[in-house]
Amino acid sequence: MDNQSSIENRQSKIVFITGVAGGIGRATVVHFAEKGWRVVGVDRLPFGADFPANGLFIQSDISDPAALEAIFNQARAFTDKLDALVNNAAMQIAKPILDTSVEEWDAVMASNLRSVFLAAKLAYPLFKAAGGGAIVNVSSVHAVQTSANIAAYAASKGGMLALTRGMAIEFAKDGIRVNAILPGAVDTPMLRAGLNRGHVSGDDVHKRLENLARKTVNGRVGKPEEIAHAIYFLADETQSSFMTGQAMIVDGGATARLSTE
Repeated sequence: MDNQSSIENRQSKIVFITGVAGGIGRATVVHFAEKGWRVVGVDRLPFGADFPANGLFIQSDISDPAALEAIFNQARAFTDKLDALVNNAAMQIAKPILDTSVEEWDAVMASNLRSVFLAAKLAYPLFKAAGGGAIVNVSSVHAVQTSANIAAYAASKGGMLALTRGMAIEFAKDGIRVNAILPGAVDTPMLRAGLNRGHVSGDDVHKRLENLARKTVNGRVGKPEEIAHAIYFLADETQSSFMTGQAMIVDGGATARLSTE
């Protein structure tokens, strides 16, 4: 790291975000950058030319432990501290349990759960150097209310909630807060790709989105930017300093309504 980068890192807050090429991840990068944070972003897919110029994008696969260690080696060359870690990357297998292979189950767990455990361990020294910080684990409403043909994803997101509580307890002594956000139906490529698993009616994706929107109290699906704002709330020490070990649902009220009504 050169002297100029070292000065910038000391003056700016640094956030590490996984899964930045997707809908929520991309919106989160933009929001943190607008708030003056420097962003280290990771995704197995390319982000494009508009990643923040004062940040670092790494194209790699966080589900591979060796690759994740290499990712953090690059991050440590870029910054000597970390103020927030957003574990956002995820994969979804939309299949019945009986049709889900062991390989598919393991791939979901490696991407959605094991990577969170390993990223926290690898980020820990950078948090210590910063004197504390915040971890935001992007779970899902499927951790608390789910449907057919998405069991592996739901299990991984439920496990993330338990891991969030464990991290919050163990990391509190170091000034590291750990919370989870549980998005509901948000208009992302992952949501659209999963609309064919039979949980919502409609002849095409637009009709299915409309019917899905009717299931929320607000009468619409969420925007990635709305989840990014909630993630920032949990990461920013001035806004959520007394929150740790919590699961915050952001779903347009969908889980507030009885399914029988």
